[in-house]
Amino acid sequence: MSKDFSKYQKIIHNFRGEVNKPSFDIKFTQQTKQMTKTEKFLLKMELKRLASTCTRSIDLRGLVNGDCKLFQYCGQSHFLDDIAINVFQENVDKYQGYTFGVYEAVKNTENNFRVIYQKEQQHIDQLKSKEAQVELPKKTIEKLQYPVKYVPCSQRYNRMEERMNFVVPFAIALDDNQKKSVNSIDISVTGLKFRLNSKLPLYIDQKITIVFKDIESDFQFSRGDSLEYQIKNIYSDENTQLVGCQRIDDFENDDFKTFLLDYIQVNKRRYKINLENTIAALQSRSFEQYVLPKINELPIYFQLNGNQIIPRYVLTTNNNQPTFQYWQDEEHHSNLHSLVNEARLPRLLKRYKQGKSLLVYSFIHQHQGKDYFYTVDEEQLSQENDFFPEFFTFAAKRASFSVTKLTYFTIDKSTIHSPFILSNSQDPDEQYINPPPSKEVINCIDSLSFGVVASDITHQTSIVEYQGFSNKGIDVNKLKKFGHKRLKNKLVVQQLGISYKNLRQEPRFIYKTPVILENNKQEWQANSIDFSVSGVKLVLSEGVGVRAGDVISMTFPSLQKITSSHELKKLPYEVIKVNQKKTVLNCKVYIRSHQHVGRTFFKLLIEKNKEKLTTDEGSSLLPGLAESLRTHYSQCIEVPTLIVQTSGSRYKVEVLVTNNQDNDFLERLRILSDRKGYYNFYPILTKLYKDNFLDSCLKKLVINAEPITDVLYISIANNVDQIDKGVSIKFERELNTSALRKNFIKQATQKGSFFSFQLKISRTNTPNLEYLNAELSYISTYAIHRSKQIEQDILSVVASIQCIDITHEVLYSHRL
Repeated sequence: MSKDFSKYQKIIHNFRGEVNKPSFDIKFTQQTKQMTKTEKFLLKMELKRLASTCTRSIDLRGLVNGDCKLFQYCGQSHFLDDIAINVFQENVDKYQGYTFGVYEAVKNTENNFRVIYQKEQQHIDQLKSKEAQVELPKKTIEKLQYPVKYVPCSQRYNRMEERMNFVVPFAIALDDNQKKSVNSIDISVTGLKFRLNSKLPLYIDQKITIVFKDIESDFQFSRGDSLEYQIKNIYSDENTQLVGCQRIDDFENDDFKTFLLDYIQVNKRRYKINLENTIAALQSRSFEQYVLPKINELPIYFQLNGNQIIPRYVLTTNNNQPTFQYWQDEEHHSNLHSLVNEARLPRLLKRYKQGKSLLVYSFIHQHQGKDYFYTVDEEQLSQENDFFPEFFTFAAKRASFSVTKLTYFTIDKSTIHSPFILSNSQDPDEQYINPPPSKEVINCIDSLSFGVVASDITHQTSIVEYQGFSNKGIDVNKLKKFGHKRLKNKLVVQQLGISYKNLRQEPRFIYKTPVILENNKQEWQANSIDFSVSGVKLVLSEGVGVRAGDVISMTFPSLQKITSSHELKKLPYEVIKVNQKKTVLNCKVYIRSHQHVGRTFFKLLIEKNKEKLTTDEGSSLLPGLAESLRTHYSQCIEVPTLIVQTSGSRYKVEVLVTNNQDNDFLERLRILSDRKGYYNFYPILTKLYKDNFLDSCLKKLVINAEPITDVLYISIANNVDQIDKGVSIKFERELNTSALRKNFIKQATQKGSFFSFQLKISRTNTPNLEYLNAELSYISTYAIHRSKQIEQDILSVVASIQCIDITHEVLYSHRL
């Protein structure tokens, strides 16, 4: 439990070093008479924590307003300034040793930049409070501003040249020979940016002539005194324009180009290199590593073969595997063609042009051991007014009922590779970490026509609502036309796992052999898909009653025939992962003693048959395809994802990752914010922080566990004077009847806007720093303090929260 002890600082200060003394309990009881039992308990636990031994080294270099030097205590080295040394010694005397109380006192000295900043912010807040002259009620006012910064995944504009921050006056001449004196902001060999303090009309691709002034003494122009440039970008703010230009009269043997190249190399440490583009790209690339491997939606890439739509590739994660597996039949063949097909594509394209998604309702009918898929989308239902209530009631009562949101996206071949910023100036060895796609990969992506994002947004409340749509029986004849025929020639849809580093400790080999499983006196027949020295992946014809963590016994009858020195019977394996239908098991050896016969046998089998066995590459038959499609989808992702970072012992949410910042919800959050360039996520974060909800979720979650899901109902009034009165937020479980939910929605739409989001909270994996080091090292060369802060921010990420918009579906299910 995270607890603010700031109001008890006097008690904590007085009890330094007293916790282990016999008189502590008596003194503590006397000092805390007015406190509740819970507060007493938490405060006592905090005092004991502060008195416990600490082994952390303290390095305050760059963190305090003072000169740090080496300071040693009991053989441990610290880097402290004079103030910190005095605080350290004073608290060590009180605590009788180096404890967490000493550590935290040293980290919070009065000259610490963080402490200074916090005091300044408190002072600013006090001034704002006085200026507002609003009489606050006596009760405590909850926080109303939750500023969150927007970071797009697509923020990677490759810069092929170093830009130097260099201010020099020069004159620009426009098409009508009108001249203006301006100052540069930065300059590169073939480009520059300048500030124009006027609203002079300029446009993209406009040609201008530039005449330099102050650097003429350093360089004598050989082709007159002017250079031709073309405007590439313009950023306007009130009466100021920032204009980016590129040279258009650039020649191979250009004296001015040679001069600038040498001038920048000699002076770039004096004038400093412009790192903003590199920093923005690095932040985008690092957050991408946290967001993409935890997506819950399923990106599907399609080919057009004549008039036939063929799903070819899907990008999979642990979170979206249930969606992919839902659309597999009893033989594990993909049926994604039932979800998106020739008939549904025009309706999906119509919605895409309107900036909307398409809802698809489905269920699976099992007959004689075979799966038959039934789907109907909202456009079809709008033409079947008499039938759709019956369909909803019938379908929602089936266990396989699902609601899928489809979103169309185009394929842009230019976004399949994201080179490192200033890639031409970096170590050539680093380019092997992020190589450009091969011709085979480019040709493969050329053959793809479009993509669709499938998001499973089924939730229990809507299921109950759909079940009450009708009390009539289903018209079987009308239902038949929504069923999909089973294909004779099964489609092969290739899974491409989203990963930034190979987590496999051993190579896997594709091999099919019968396996007999035993668990709790039950026996099943299975076949292996692949194996390694320490693990095996199995497929069964029907689901089994096992779950992750169970220990099962395996017998390999066919492999036993080729060995007499190993007994391959009833070998213990632990189940690591089970698919949704419980027909695919990933298992690893379970070692009861120092030896496992299965591991010994498979190690020998691999060593003797390396040339015969087929290696499972883990992602794709075409190397580099998974990485290229992953990079492409990172430029298309629109589901907003909040990044959870650690801040001391607490969690903070200050970053939003998406490529769609123009939707209605984010626009409302921008209006609610009192900080320019930030969104106020009060409508979501106030519920996540309340009663330590986020803390309790993260305590339950482990990496690769199923995400924790919750649904929010949000009402935002049109004219918000006071956020806490203009915004209303409820968890779906708080509106536990249909009447309460409908009333909330109706009031929201009358006052302003209604939104509903499905929140999916996931623990994140550690990033692959090799993928980030090229740009991080470049930044540290010129601004080591910035690189340290960025690296700290990268490593502080612990979770992601996907905010899936289900507003349309909630309104539909409540017939509103």
